[in-house]
Amino acid sequence: MKLQILTPDKSVFDGEVDGFSVPGAAGPFQVLKDHAPILSSLVSGELRIQIGMKETFYTVSGGFVEFHANQGVVLAESAGEKG
Repeated sequence: MKLQILTPDKSVFDGEVDGFSVPGAAGPFQVLKDHAPILSSLVSGELRIQIGMKETFYTVSGGFVEFHANQGVVLAESAGEKG
């Protein structure tokens, strides 16, 4: 499935993933392939991307996530990879 992480300034990530977890306003949740369509607001926190056995972590500060037809878009106020 495809995931994009976008901020007003730049594209932070754009690629194929096996799953991702986001800090939803009602609590964190995970999205895997064939997940039901969802639109949720985000709070500041950690976004985790899974590609195979590798996990990459990003810090996001608010925004929204939309997922449908195995395509996800995170629109964040700011986002950056945790080192």
